[in-house]
Amino acid sequence: MTLDLLHLSEDEAAGIAAVLGSRSLADMMDAAEGMTLAAHGHCVTYSRKVFIPLTKLCRDVCHYCTFATTPARAGDAYLSRDEVLAIARAGAAAGCREALFTLGDQPEVRYAAARQALEQLGHDSTMSYLAEMAELVFRETGLLPHLNPGLMNGADYALLRPHAASMGIMLESGSNRLCERGGPHFGSPDKEPALRLASIEEAGRARVPFTTGLLIGIGETRDEQVEALVAIRDLHRRYGHIQEVIIQNFRAKPGTRMANHAEPSLDDHLWAIAAARIILGPQMTIQAPPNLHDRVDLAPLIRAGVNDWGGVSPVTPDHVNPEAPWPHLEILEDATKAAGRMLRQRLAIGPRYALAAREWAAPAVATQVLRAIDGRGLPKVDDWSAGHGDSVPDIVPGDAAYASRSVLSILAAAEEGRRLSEPDIVKLFNAEEHDFAAIVGWADRLRQQAVGDTLTYAINRNINYTNICLYKCGFCAFSKGSTKAMRGPAYKLDLAEVGRRAAEAWDRGGTEVCLQGGIHPDYDGNTYLAILKTVREAAPGIHIHAFSPLEVMHGASTLGLPLEDYLARLKEAGLSTLPGTAAEILDPEVRAIICPDKVTADEWIEVMRVAHGVGLRSTATIMFGHVEEYRHWARHLLRIRALQEATGGFTEFVPLPFVHMESPIWRKGLARSGPSYREAVLMHAVARIVLHPVIPNIQVSWVKMGPEGASAILNAGANDMGGTLMDESITRAAGGVNGQEFGPNEMRALAAMVGRPVRQRTTLYQPVPPRAAVLSETP
Repeated sequence: MTLDLLHLSEDEAAGIAAVLGSRSLADMMDAAEGMTLAAHGHCVTYSRKVFIPLTKLCRDVCHYCTFATTPARAGDAYLSRDEVLAIARAGAAAGCREALFTLGDQPEVRYAAARQALEQLGHDSTMSYLAEMAELVFRETGLLPHLNPGLMNGADYALLRPHAASMGIMLESGSNRLCERGGPHFGSPDKEPALRLASIEEAGRARVPFTTGLLIGIGETRDEQVEALVAIRDLHRRYGHIQEVIIQNFRAKPGTRMANHAEPSLDDHLWAIAAARIILGPQMTIQAPPNLHDRVDLAPLIRAGVNDWGGVSPVTPDHVNPEAPWPHLEILEDATKAAGRMLRQRLAIGPRYALAAREWAAPAVATQVLRAIDGRGLPKVDDWSAGHGDSVPDIVPGDAAYASRSVLSILAAAEEGRRLSEPDIVKLFNAEEHDFAAIVGWADRLRQQAVGDTLTYAINRNINYTNICLYKCGFCAFSKGSTKAMRGPAYKLDLAEVGRRAAEAWDRGGTEVCLQGGIHPDYDGNTYLAILKTVREAAPGIHIHAFSPLEVMHGASTLGLPLEDYLARLKEAGLSTLPGTAAEILDPEVRAIICPDKVTADEWIEVMRVAHGVGLRSTATIMFGHVEEYRHWARHLLRIRALQEATGGFTEFVPLPFVHMESPIWRKGLARSGPSYREAVLMHAVARIVLHPVIPNIQVSWVKMGPEGASAILNAGANDMGGTLMDESITRAAGGVNGQEFGPNEMRALAAMVGRPVRQRTTLYQPVPPRAAVLSETP
């Protein structure tokens, strides 16, 4: 792998071609494979789709095409609405997620039959009918349309974008020579390279996730291939809209003018793929159709830089290459696995664009995309949701003995106590199969080294003294701005009721009360001091775990006090420790979306730093699975670790999966549907690994994960089961179904599920005083 291959400058295409021409195919493939693995890991994607050939009429006469036909042979010029819907429904029933509309280019310009058919359908253009059919399929089946109608201008994109997840047009070639008499594109006005490049550019202006590519072996030279790839690269650099580039090999088809034209060799195809990877860069998705080569040739295509197989249909044939049936998905998966990669399904909109769907798709399409994907931008493969009470799904079993060397190297560094890098942590979060097994096993071993086998829990009570809040956090279904609310009324407990609940918790054997609430407009710093005084008088021996950093900031600012002075006053009034809530994701990119008016990431860190400095310890949390990506998870963990290395004040780390059902941001279609089960398990395991050895305790939330999910995570690095809670309400407000209390008997049963000893603890992980231990055994 040489620098001149990996870091191409802005040289002219001829200079780039010369550089590539001086390298052997083996060298190019080595460079391309390294770039592919660096950006995409071992994942090779495909889209499970159904093909809808809306019309096979076309005004072009490409000399290799068997898709386009004439009105005499076509029968009906266009598929009817019922025919389109029948194909789409068959695809949906077969598990497809994409509807690929294939059609000829502007057939109404050439054929009177097409114009007459459109008039009968109530349309004046193919584009207009396509827009109606895309909307119909999306509305009736939920399939995401991908549209390939040929040349498009700005008006076409505006018409089609509301109903499509993505669109595309193959550049095929940048050679004007191929449009001359005797060339494959002679007589095909829509194949002029300048027109196709202009159409691709218009897609960029319209913010459409776009697919393009080359058809190699139709008479172009390698220099011309490079020219075309450079043109694609430059358009993508300008607009960032090209989600994938297809490098398709020409196949000679009987009955065409090019039936006897020589097909490109496998080496020719490998060269073009490797050149595409090197020119377009590691992040680009490079695709090759898996049905145009023998199965044994698929592994070399991957080595040359392919990381996507395109659309594969279990229902409909490849209408463009009907002589080449799609490989069965099992065969494709086996061939991909034989190349040392994993086959994973994607949507019609590529992963990077799916994660940013609000920018790249119309609102209705974006909502469906976001609700379907995980933190990688790939579709969730299970129906599990945090807090929903779902059964735990199976995870593809892996063997840690076959984990990748890169992941094992990261794990070894973590075990030595070294701080991992952001890319290293992101790699861990992307893990599946063998790497997943290695991470889970490693986390469990680090847990055993750090705290042994005994599981712990605390008996505590939540007291949420008000759900009225000045802030409008997009994820929060608990807070209310008035007495009108979707899930229960707004309320504010008086001090007497707060004291009564604290005393009752003590009488029931509780060692801790957790006090948190919304930022009520009437509250100031004295309010929180009064709450502490009330609880301390009502239950002198109880541990007061209270006030998020947001509440602390609010209290200090309303009294005009520095944080250090106000935290010292809270401690003197009886505050024992702080909960690590309001952290959500400690990254400004994410907070600008989910809680723009809330405490910033830096402010949260500063409150905790000062609290630790005055002798108040705290927990740390993360709320994950909404709008953020794995890089944000990594940054959050690294900030927590850095502060812990500086202060040593965190007692535990608590991952909190996003419960989406009643969350305002989800109901508005602006967020994902919480993490996948795989992601929830990995968050706990990776947290154990990243925070080793500075934070010894990793807690699993039974409220979010449910008992079955919690039991699995107790074998994936977690050692603490949290508190019994008595009055959990925040998760329930978000739509969670798990109970309000998970008592000592349930905690012991949970520990028995994983075959481990269990003990009650205090908030600071100390042995429980005898009085509380005795009372906790009382029914």
